[in-house]
Amino acid sequence: MYKERMRKLRDAMSKKGLDAVLLIGDHNRNYLSGFTGNESFSVITTDKAFFITDSRFTEQAQQQVKDYELLEYSKNTTFADFLSELVNKNNIKKLGFEENIVSYGTYSLYKSKLNCELVPMEGIVEEIRVVKDESELVLMRKAAEIADKAFEHMLSFIKPGMTEREVGLELEFYMKKLGATDLSFPSIIASGVRSSLPHGEATDKVINNGEFLTLDFGCVYEGYCSDMTRTIVIGKPSEKMVEIYNIVLEAQEKALKGFKPGVPAIEVDKIARDHIKEKGYGEYFGHGLGHGVGREIHEAPTVGYRNDKPLPAGIVVTDEPGIYIPGFGGVRIEDILLVKENGIEIFSKSPKHLICIE
Repeated sequence: MYKERMRKLRDAMSKKGLDAVLLIGDHNRNYLSGFTGNESFSVITTDKAFFITDSRFTEQAQQQVKDYELLEYSKNTTFADFLSELVNKNNIKKLGFEENIVSYGTYSLYKSKLNCELVPMEGIVEEIRVVKDESELVLMRKAAEIADKAFEHMLSFIKPGMTEREVGLELEFYMKKLGATDLSFPSIIASGVRSSLPHGEATDKVINNGEFLTLDFGCVYEGYCSDMTRTIVIGKPSEKMVEIYNIVLEAQEKALKGFKPGVPAIEVDKIARDHIKEKGYGEYFGHGLGHGVGREIHEAPTVGYRNDKPLPAGIVVTDEPGIYIPGFGGVRIEDILLVKENGIEIFSKSPKHLICIE
């Protein structure tokens, strides 16, 4: 698994003319090494791999990282000086770096210390990460399963009179109780008129009868994220609430049928967007249809109206249309799914019919 990932990286390095790459970001470094910690570094050349850390993580790296030469830098030297020596010893002339992660200050420091050319990597590791291998899919299915079980639990927990924050805390606790190590992102718990906020994090607002309650959440399981949204109603919904809910559900399910390898992302987005527009609510659906998910909650590819690239097989993405009406409320329904050569696999199993809690 890690050898195949390394092979793909070295192929990409060769095409860019790189002698080595420096990996600082947790997601890229850990993807290629199996390390689960942080504040460590990898330098990968065309024929060697160095894992660099300090005494806090040395034992952990010895247990988790294979096929790398483990190097420890001490408190008596800076990482930049340590890296400079490594560059010289291995005759590295062109070193790729993660330009979206390395700060300008750090870049300036490296430029002054290293006797080599610093070359932006332009996302070559992230590009490899787009298509998931089976080991990743196993973990993502488990993360989605935890989210599904948590939603089922929340349906029996939520009562009118609770605050959004109470709901969010219980949701987090229950997912961690099931084995999640963290939230994929701060849970979006938005009720009533606040449900028109696509990213409305939980507040002390009381959840009342006759309101929408949007739950957009996910968890991290062994380094991989899940993501799902369900919108429910507290009490009895109005006719307009039922209308909006059904429009979003229809758009979401129509779009699911459009996810196929080779289909441009913009066309899948258009399926849901056109349906909502035809029903008269086009101005209330502003964001893209979905996004890639993996080690990070937002990864490539974007499934939206700005991405005309074809979708490859093996990606895990979301399908999450919504209608958000200021002063009234909103609905979003989201599944996470795998695009396969011969169809899709929907990881989210929670029911999508309109659920009303008395």
